[in-house]
Amino acid sequence: MDIRKELEKRILIIDGAMGTMIQRYKLEEEDYRGERFKDWHTDVKGNNDLLSITQPKIIEEIHLQYLAAGADIIETNTFSSTTIAQADYDMQSLAYELNVASAKCARNAIEKFLASPEGKDRSGAWVAGAIGPLNKTLSLSPDVNNPGYRAVTFDEVAIAYTEQIKGLVDGGVDVLLIETIFDTLNAKAAIYAAKKFFRDNKLEELPIMISGTITDASGRTLSGQTLEAFYTSIRHARPLSVGLNCALGATQMRPHIEELSQIAECYTSAYPNAGLPNAFGQYDEQPHETAHIIEEWAQEGFVNIVGGCCGTTPDHIKHIADYVRNFKPRPLPVVEDALV
Repeated sequence: MDIRKELEKRILIIDGAMGTMIQRYKLEEEDYRGERFKDWHTDVKGNNDLLSITQPKIIEEIHLQYLAAGADIIETNTFSSTTIAQADYDMQSLAYELNVASAKCARNAIEKFLASPEGKDRSGAWVAGAIGPLNKTLSLSPDVNNPGYRAVTFDEVAIAYTEQIKGLVDGGVDVLLIETIFDTLNAKAAIYAAKKFFRDNKLEELPIMISGTITDASGRTLSGQTLEAFYTSIRHARPLSVGLNCALGATQMRPHIEELSQIAECYTSAYPNAGLPNAFGQYDEQPHETAHIIEEWAQEGFVNIVGGCCGTTPDHIKHIADYVRNFKPRPLPVVEDALV
């Protein structure tokens, strides 16, 4: 089923936090390692993406919980599945395999759900290949004494993203989701990698969803861009959707989603955290609280795709899906050409 046609009809639901759900399983080092990596030379606990290989049933189970809660779009467990991010665990060589395995976990979950009595009335679901922001940035120096220094180059980032994209496509994703963007230059490298990959391999281009992160009350990304500047910087990609996720709760995200809904020529997405973290780093916002705020966005016509990020659970997604079900999706605006 064409996701664009479905977006014309209704607000779609994207899933919630993967990390939050993994924490519920209270996995130990040996659980992450599994049999295959039992003798690995570094600690791997915390490498959640590795679980797609060592504990695929757990990842599938989490996806199934989100599908049962009403999610239409399932994100792959690949937030850190690049050679650059996996270098923290000396697992660079696994990058491609991690993406294929994670995409298959999500695809298997969707097939199982749609074949079940619970899913027989659903019109479909889509796998979004999650492409995270990396642990190295192209716009900022990691050395305060040398502002011109970069820990990585644009070409290195593009090569890493290309390998990730190949794995996601080979694993069977429906769309690519470049998400949690705090540095637009990293996102540009991901966009470049995606476009080049499809062109070089003579493949039909998959839709690209793009989701940035406003880091504080200033309304800017970590690399210093306003929301309008961020959108202007990536609109050449002609994305399926552009939106915001992470860093903020729904209350804090609201003015930015309203602004984005007025300037974006494509569909808009929003998946906020479950409020702001408490002193212990935990998220206390209850499902009905998050859903009530997002319901208002739907009522005001700000959004086309909604869901949750850090701290959200299937219960949050169920409430969000129930609350926005009766509202029409945001119509695509006619934006006049202007110099920006």
